[in-house]
Amino acid sequence: MKLARELPLRAAVLLIGNLGAGKTTLAKGIVKGLGAAEPEQVSSPTFTLIHEYGAGPKVYHVDLYRLEHASEAARLGLDELFDREAVVLIEWGERFPALLPAGRIEIRIEAGQGDEREITVSRIAI
Repeated sequence: MKLARELPLRAAVLLIGNLGAGKTTLAKGIVKGLGAAEPEQVSSPTFTLIHEYGAGPKVYHVDLYRLEHASEAARLGLDELFDREAVVLIEWGERFPALLPAGRIEIRIEAGQGDEREITVSRIAI
């Protein structure tokens, strides 16, 4: 929840980690921390690609795992989401760097011992 409070009202946030690292679990915590939805209402958008939560603040949860080409991701209208006053959480976005805004936040999740995770947060400004 503390991480969610530190995010700007308008942000592109990449959630980076291996399959099963906890990206969706982290997204649930961020969505709850922003007051957009309860964790049980948040699910992986693997098949629908984009889920929308909240009225204000608005959160979009995007999962690009199933897409193979940048052209497929470009058709989703991500650039329109980035222009909105919203937090856009993106899983597997690092696969399509040309589609991402220059100014973004990257959260890397690495598995540790058992259920432990190491999380690194970076602000990218190109």
